[in-house]
Formats: sequence, C-alpha cells, structure tokens
Amino acid sequence: MSKKVVIVGGVAGGASTAARLRRLDEQAEIILFERDGYISFANCGLPYYIGETIVERSNLILQTPQMMLDRFNIDARLHSEVVSIDSAQKKVTVKSADRGVYEETYDVLVLSPGAKPFVPPIAGVGSDKIFTVRNIPDADRIKAVVDNMAHKKEGTEAVVIGGGFIGVEMAENLVERGIAVTLVEAAPHILPPFDDDMVTLAEKELADHGVRVIAGDGVQGFAEIPDRDEIEVALQSGARLKAGMVILAIGVKPDVDFLKGSGLQFGPRGHIVVNDRMQTNLDSVYAVGDAIQVVDFVNGSETAIPLAGPANKQGRIAADNICGIDSRFRGSQGTSIIKIFGLTGAVTGNNERTLRRLGMAYRVVHVHPNSHASYYPGATPITLKVLFDERGKVLGAQAFGYDGVDKRIDVIATVIRMGGTIDDLKELELSYAPPYSSAKDPVNMAGFLAENVLAGRADLFVSSDIDGMDREKAVLLDVRTDLEYENGHIPGAIHLPLDELRPRLGELDPSKAYWVYCKVGFRGYLAERILKQRGFKARNLSGGYASYEIAHYTVGKAGNDTRMPEQGGSTPLPSRPIDFSEHDRKLDACGLCCPGPLLQVKKCIDQMAPGQRLYVEASDPGFFKDIEAWCKRTGNALLHHAKDGGQIKALIQKGDTQADHQANRAASQEGGEPAPMKDNKTIVVFSGDLDKAIASFIIANGAASMGKKVTLFFTFWGLNILKKENPPSVTKGFMDNLFSMMMPSHSKKLPLSKMNMMGMGAKMIRMVMANKNVQSLEELIKAALDQGIELVACQMSMDVMGVKAEELIDGVKIGGVGYYLGEAEDSNVNLFI
Repeated sequence: MSKKVVIVGGVAGGASTAARLRRLDEQAEIILFERDGYISFANCGLPYYIGETIVERSNLILQTPQMMLDRFNIDARLHSEVVSIDSAQKKVTVKSADRGVYEETYDVLVLSPGAKPFVPPIAGVGSDKIFTVRNIPDADRIKAVVDNMAHKKEGTEAVVIGGGFIGVEMAENLVERGIAVTLVEAAPHILPPFDDDMVTLAEKELADHGVRVIAGDGVQGFAEIPDRDEIEVALQSGARLKAGMVILAIGVKPDVDFLKGSGLQFGPRGHIVVNDRMQTNLDSVYAVGDAIQVVDFVNGSETAIPLAGPANKQGRIAADNICGIDSRFRGSQGTSIIKIFGLTGAVTGNNERTLRRLGMAYRVVHVHPNSHASYYPGATPITLKVLFDERGKVLGAQAFGYDGVDKRIDVIATVIRMGGTIDDLKELELSYAPPYSSAKDPVNMAGFLAENVLAGRADLFVSSDIDGMDREKAVLLDVRTDLEYENGHIPGAIHLPLDELRPRLGELDPSKAYWVYCKVGFRGYLAERILKQRGFKARNLSGGYASYEIAHYTVGKAGNDTRMPEQGGSTPLPSRPIDFSEHDRKLDACGLCCPGPLLQVKKCIDQMAPGQRLYVEASDPGFFKDIEAWCKRTGNALLHHAKDGGQIKALIQKGDTQADHQANRAASQEGGEPAPMKDNKTIVVFSGDLDKAIASFIIANGAASMGKKVTLFFTFWGLNILKKENPPSVTKGFMDNLFSMMMPSHSKKLPLSKMNMMGMGAKMIRMVMANKNVQSLEELIKAALDQGIELVACQMSMDVMGVKAEELIDGVKIGGVGYYLGEAEDSNVNLFI
C-alpha cells in the first residue's frame, strides 16, 4: 500500500525530501505545500542578485511546480499556507490562494517551515524603508530601491543592521552597486562564528572597501524624516544615522508559530526537537531544516545551525527513514564560508567562545602560510587558526585569506567529521604543485605546530595574554629585524634580532621569562628553542606580530555624526582605478613575507636616483601599512597604494631630504607653497603637580582641537596623573609598595607645585576652577581621550616607580623611549613639563 506524504515547506529541506522520496518510492503520493510563490530557490544567492553579480533572476529558481510534476510526479502547491496540524486525525489545515481553506490528510507529515528574519519590537520598525532578506519577493523589493538609488547622486546611503553572514553579504553587494553603507552590530564584533582575534580581518576588509563598521552599538529605534525620502536610525549610544534604506539582518528564528498547540516538543529557543532519524515526538511526523534543533557534532550539545548543506542532508535522511532505510543524522559542525569583497573567511567546528561556555579545555595555534609556493607568482598569505584538546582531537578551525581558504577548511572539516587529531593534520598527503600549494601544506603546518605544543617543545601564548603578563617576571622579546621593529612593535618589548641572539645571550636576565615574538611565529619558535636549551624560560607568541595586529585592530564607533561619509572605512580603497603605469622600475615582492618586501624595496630605492619611481607588487597583507610607515620614516614619497584582491600595489618616488629641505626654503622665500611640514605635538610630562598636569592637558586639548596629532608621554612622577581612583588589587614587592605609599594614589590627590599648604591649595584651585566653569583635570583627561590624544606611560618609569599597568586609567598605552622618539621626530613642538 502506497503512502501519502505531505511536506510543509520547500526550498532546501522540503524539496530535497520530496525528490529523495520519489527516487525511493515510485508509488507514494507526495504533496508539497509552499506558502510563497517559489518551491525551490537559491536563497543564498539573493544578496548577489541584488548586487548584480547574478544578473538573471531566473537563475535563482531551481524548481517550479511544473518541473516537479513532470520529472518527479510531485504535487507542488504554491501560495498554500499550512495553518495548523492535527496529529491525532493525521490531517493539516491549508489556507490556499485559489482553493480557500481546506483540510488534507496524510500518512506521513514532514515539516520544513524554515526560519524567518528576527524583527525586533522597537519604534518605527514597520517603515516601508526597512527590509528583510528571506525570499525572492524580498530581493525584488530591495533591488527596486537599490536600482533607483544607484541612479541618484544624493541620498544613496544604506544602513545594514546585523553583522552576520547575510548582513555582511548585503553590505558588500550594496557597495558594489555604488551605495554607501554603514554596518551596525550590537556585539563587539561581526560574524559570530569567528573568534575576536580572527574576525577583525573581515572588519578591516569591509573598512578598506568603504563600509563603515560600527560594533558594540545596537539599534534603538527608527523614524522617517518627513521632508526627505530618508529614515533615521537611532543607536543605543545616542548616535543617529540617516539613510535611504535599512536592511534588517539581526538573525533568524524558527518559523513555527502555526505549530503551537500541536503537541510538538520544542527546544529552549523554539526549535522543533527531533531524533537522529529526523522524527519528532508525534507519530509519523518528521521535521528538517532551519526550524529544527540539532546536535553539535563536536561537543554533543543541542544547538541550531541554519545552513543549506545540513538541511539538504536532513531531507535525504527523513526520506530514507520514511521508506524503511535506517539513516541517521550525526549532527552538524557548522562548516561555513563567506566572501567579503576579495577576502574569503571560512570556519568549521567550535570556536573559543563555545568551548569556554561549555567549560571544555582546549589549545590553539595560529599560522600564516602562503596559499601556494612563494616562488610561484600570486602567492598570498592565509591566516589559519586551529583549536584542539589535550588528546590532540581537532575541535575547530577558522581561516581568512584571498586564495585557498576553502580547501584548507574543507580538509580540516573532514578530519573533524572522522574524529581526527592533529596527527592526521600533519600526516595528510595533500596534492602539491607550485601553483596550488606548498610541499608543506598550510594544514600540515598547523599540525606540525600543534604537535610541538602537545609534546612540550613549544609553549605558546596568545595576544590577549600580554595584557595580564607580570612585567616584573617576564619580558617581551622582539626577535625580528631592525627594519621590522622600527616599523612597528608591541609596546614595552625589547629588541634582539634572532640572528644576533646567541652571541648576545649575556644581555638577558636568566631570572626572567622571555615572551618571544616575530612576524608570524616561526623565528619566535627558533628563538624559544635556543633560549630553552640555554637554560632560559621562554614562550612564543602564536601567530607572531601578525596575529597581534589582527587581534588589536578596532572598528569605529558611531560618535555624534548623523550622516555617513562618502567612503566609510579607515583606509577606503579609491573609487576609481589608480594609474601605476608611470614608473622607472618594477619590483615583484609577491610571496615574500615581512620583512622581505620592505628589504627589497629598500634595496631597489638605494639603487635609484632621486625623483625616480618604483612600482611594487606584494602579497604580504602587512605591506599595506608597512610601506606607509617606511616611506614616512625614510623621506620617500608614497604616491599611491591600493589593494587588488590579495595583492598590494604601491608607487614610490625616491626622495632627497636635502633637496626637499632646500625646496621648502626657496618656496617660502618666494611666497610659494612649501612642502608639507611635520606638525605633530609631543609633550613629556615629568611632573606630578596638579597645576602642571592641568597646563599639560589644556595645551594638549587645544592642539588636538586644531586638528593636530598630540602625544603625551608620562614619566616618573607624571605617572601619578594616570592612576585610577579605584584600582584593582595588585601584588607588589616591598620597594614598590613603599613608593606607592609615598606617592599620590590618583589624580585627585595631586599636590600644587606652589602654595600646596598640605593639600588645601589644591582644593582651593579645584574650587575656583569649578566656580569659573573651568574643566577639572579629570574632565580634561577624558576630553583628551575622546579627542584621540595618545597618553603613553613610560615602561621604564613604571618599573622604577612600582606602577602596574592595572593601576592606570583605561586608554593609556605603555611604551618606551623608542616610541617617544618616533613621535618626537614627527613633531614640530616638543614640550617638557
């Protein structure tokens, strides 16, 4: 006797169930109800249709009712909404556009209602300028507005609320259509499957392409602007954004309202509970797709993962079990991938947040290998992070890069699915030829490093550990070259190049632990091995300075501006192509890791005459910022630089410092326009007196308000100005505690330099300032931080005075004399107070 199977919902889960059923049972009666007008469409392609990467709308439609009938003999009914089910009577109630309300019986029921966009219940959310992205009609409405905006010269701004996959894809595709985009995310970072020390690569890529990213600030409400064809978005910070349209991409929730009261069992977040055969708690009722609760394959907990791949597999498994085939769903590991302009990000398994939440112990490694052999043109770095437990079992992985990311994550996803370990990663025999990989594939390299960690040959620390390191017992050691160190280093680090380490070991203190770092981790590992075998305590920074820079990249805040800039990123790419053709020499530095590109640039520039131009192509992502700093420091002119996918292009003109100086003098004497001069302001604050501290911050705030870059460098007694009023408890030695007892505990305890009168003078000054509406020292400090003035505490002075980093107010950097001298070199005012 043939079965009558009713399927509620199409797309991935429902349509795959129907097709598999027919392949297994030619006699079954199969009816598929779809509320909308399309039973099977490429919902993942909707953003790319709006962005016109997918030009033909018809390419989104995978199956039509006629195609389902002709090929599979399936009765697919569109615009037919199932409004309730009766499991006792085995029937569903249908509300149809052409048949009205009627009932349909079933032998087996398959639920595939999917998920719907979450729309928060906030003011103004019903505006017709606010859109969600779920189906083809949604995409049609958005595209019509975007088409109109793309032809306008004004009012072409959009705000995307939510930094998940859909939000990021929509931001990219709107930019591709010429729309200025602000992406707002309430969490500290976008793309929650990625960890904080990885996802900043995606945030920077968005910013580099003009997307203004605002993180840590949720939406509070919306209001249409009557006299303009715009909508205002109010954020929780108080900032307000104006735009022509808003895309809501906050997240999704299971579309199961019609199933309430049916007797179905639901999970804590409203998802349908099923077993591994996709059976619900009701007889002959199955469920698949985004609306169900599944098992996390890695940790075994209950979760929900709305992805098309698992939905298709679940549909196949449901059909198998309906037809008597014992088929099981073993859980989902959340393998997913995203395109962000030229960058690719991919993830599989668990991230650190999930593992910490579940209390699972784990280890982590970071590597930055090239996508293929460095000597073959076009090699670009991959940033790869792998998480594993003490037994070596692989728990998860994340990667970003411009080429080869997908196959590396897919390989690791396969290892996870097979219950594999880091030994499998290092032993995998993967295809190799110079255009495609290296003899040691990035996956193998991650396995090698993880093996060293478990074997105790490598003791790694991560960027976030630096904030908590005890500077009395440990020293940061930079083992990169002089050029790399000068171009940027971790504050407080001492410098000793790897190649000079052995002969200079006598300069190191055997009683201290050395936290070593290089560019990507390999030289740091070599230094760690040297130090340990010479009797020193040593650790190595996982992923090196490259990972440190990634982890410390910060997105913007909303501030008080009400309209988006024409290009919203920190270093937006040019809107039109830059002409790099006029050059005297070309340098191909692709495949070289830092400091290789800079060393090659220096070598070429040294051989060129002043005024000649060097065109450089490099693949090291750090080169984009490195070449800016190098040209600025060396007096060479960076005429243009840009990103082209994973490649960085730069046009440099060799400078002549003496000639430039003479040209400036001649231009000034003749009344001409001189070349740009150094215009930063640097103030060394040596004193801890209240009046001198106030003077320092008044001068600094005044200079900053005129658009100048200002650095305040606090040394010795000046450190007391930066102390917190209620610092956390810190452990100190006897002498450090003695100093702390003798010095002011925070800024409100600072004495006057004259007429202090046991503190009465300071109180009188504060009272007079308040009466005359003059900002207090604490208000001046806050204003300085708000204006972006750099407050730098001298590391050496902190060590001498027994001041710990935890005692300093938030926003203070820690640096040494090298940092100060670098800032002073770019200043035309250098005060000592």
